[in-house]
Amino acid sequence: MKKIIPLIIFVFGIVNCEAKTETLNQKKEVMLTDKQETAVFGAGCFWCVEAVFQTLKGVYAVEPGYTGGSTKNPSYYDVTTGTTGHAEVARITFNPDEVSFEFLLSVFFQTHDPTTLNYQGADMGTQYRSAIFYTSDEQKLMAEKIISELDDAQAYPNKIVTEVTALKKFYLAEDYHRNYYLNNKDQAYCKFVIQPKMEKFKKVFKDYLK
Repeated sequence: MKKIIPLIIFVFGIVNCEAKTETLNQKKEVMLTDKQETAVFGAGCFWCVEAVFQTLKGVYAVEPGYTGGSTKNPSYYDVTTGTTGHAEVARITFNPDEVSFEFLLSVFFQTHDPTTLNYQGADMGTQYRSAIFYTSDEQKLMAEKIISELDDAQAYPNKIVTEVTALKKFYLAEDYHRNYYLNNKDQAYCKFVIQPKMEKFKKVFKDYLK
């Protein structure tokens, strides 16, 4: 897989992620096979993270959810209070023969600002923190390596504050969050935040899209 692609600065919108719609798209949890691995990333609103990663070749599924906190079986409302300790995340199921974890990290770091502590754009709170919840020692080492390289290269004006911690319990988000961008393209947050980000993303990563 190619080296980390030169950093592209994405413009973040000002609309809050907490707007909701009840469009449902029910989907069962993905069952892993020998040719599948998972990556769990927090990068602000999970609607954005899902929209980005579900377009990549080698990615089988992207599931929005919550992790990193102490509250059991949290709801979206619980997490938005900022008191559960959980982050909004996306669990990405991928084929490592088609797309590497290192490449997924390059996408992760180029599609959000990893230097802002506990917020992305207008979305503020610990639930929107930049985070990598690793599922193996190899993922941990790779994440730490990439962060060190980006900091050494001064890829950003400020130091990266991305949390790197072991995944414990992942809680699936409510059904209406799944495929949120695909189901709600006329919703304000999708039009003014996710769509511009997706347009920039697709230009940079056009060779890696499904």
